[in-house]
Amino acid sequence: MAGRTASRAYLEHRVDEYDSGTIFGNDFRQYVPPKEGHRIDHPRIKGLDKTNVYDYSRDILNIAKAKELFAPWFTLADEPFKGVTVDGHVVEGLYGLGDEGAPTDVMVVAAKAVLGGLSAEEKSKCFHDIDASEWWVPSTSVYTEPQLTETTRRRWSNPEILFNDIGVRLEVLDQFKIDLILKLLEASLSPEGYEKALGAMHTNHFLGELCNANPIMNRYSYHFNLFGQPSRHEPWGFQLFGHHLCIHIFVLEKQMCITPLFIGAEPNAIDEGPWKGTTLLTAETVLGLSLMQSLPAALQTSAQIYRKMHDEAMPPGRWHPADQVGTSQGPKLRHFPSHSDVVASKTPQRQLAGAFRDNRVIPAEGITASSMPERPQAILLELIKAYLSPLPAGPFASRLARIQQHWSSTYFSWIGGYGDSDPYYYRIQSPVILLEFDHHAGVWLLNAEPAKCHTHTVVREPNGGDYGRKVVDKWREEKGLKGGMF
Repeated sequence: MAGRTASRAYLEHRVDEYDSGTIFGNDFRQYVPPKEGHRIDHPRIKGLDKTNVYDYSRDILNIAKAKELFAPWFTLADEPFKGVTVDGHVVEGLYGLGDEGAPTDVMVVAAKAVLGGLSAEEKSKCFHDIDASEWWVPSTSVYTEPQLTETTRRRWSNPEILFNDIGVRLEVLDQFKIDLILKLLEASLSPEGYEKALGAMHTNHFLGELCNANPIMNRYSYHFNLFGQPSRHEPWGFQLFGHHLCIHIFVLEKQMCITPLFIGAEPNAIDEGPWKGTTLLTAETVLGLSLMQSLPAALQTSAQIYRKMHDEAMPPGRWHPADQVGTSQGPKLRHFPSHSDVVASKTPQRQLAGAFRDNRVIPAEGITASSMPERPQAILLELIKAYLSPLPAGPFASRLARIQQHWSSTYFSWIGGYGDSDPYYYRIQSPVILLEFDHHAGVWLLNAEPAKCHTHTVVREPNGGDYGRKVVDKWREEKGLKGGMF
């Protein structure tokens, strides 16, 4: 009962009560739900320390409004995979086979250690055959109604709400088993990428402490799945997903893919506790703004597709209250989006390529990289490197070279202001890469307007590159093999 009460109070509170319209700024501390002494009774966080993720999620997702908001996600997940495109048509011939120098050997050792450490029951939850018939497995939804089956890999989601109970959740495992999974993650990423992933997990835990919600947000509130037998010669991969960290790693011989990749932070810095000093997405924030500020005025105007984060000029469907609260309501905001509103994606919003959006049509907008002067082009390249930094050295170099081959068809677009304190959105998009950055309003913190203390980033490989799809298609074709999902 505590879980239902806490969830409903939180949802209802987000809809009608809180007024933060007169608070502006980027310091997350001013938005932390207040705690008076030992009492934690603010409607945003009351009772969340007495629930669990399953009761909490089931309660929210069985509310009629939430069902209406989230139903389209499941419809989208049922679509056959195509990939993000600019017009609904996949551009072929972009992804080939080759030796990228992926750290496959150490990854295989680490993955086999995970399988050796898990119990039979745990493996039955998270280990899936990569063959066509086995990709299609039932996914357990926290909705009370049965859900259609779908590829497990594409059922990931970013919110702390548990949409599908897929795989093993780290927090229910013994510590040594968690450590084995983290060692696999470490073996698969660059040192910088591994630290970024840990930083997202630690920041999630920190947010849980700030908001009295550690039972649903902590450093181990993530789900793990492994696909295919770890091999130096056959395709396999794994995923780890949860609040503000969703990573999908595919491996084939010495080639790898880590998209879709979602990394976010609310707040984007830890200022106390064992991980004090941790910051996230600093390069993506600073370099993005530096790029926009370095452009000549005419190019700034062309790149800035909307002046405001919620702009009156946006066409129907380009912005949704699930994403942010607009400023048009004036200083006293009487409608504050519900928690389910914030993470829902019933209609398009600023950030376009998140969870369940594998097949989204996203037309290119803004200006091309080749139209920029030399200095902004150099900044753009460094910005792209920041997003690619989780890749190990060999795949990093391979991916960067592929992106540079499409430099003349690489677009940069911007939403919002570009003063030093302004929140903003930007997107970098080409036939082989899509990068999104967005400053959000508070989901758990109390800022009703976008602020620079809550950030979301997405990395996609368009035209079927996500999940290593086109790579394994090519591999199967050359070997005369038939595929299902792949």
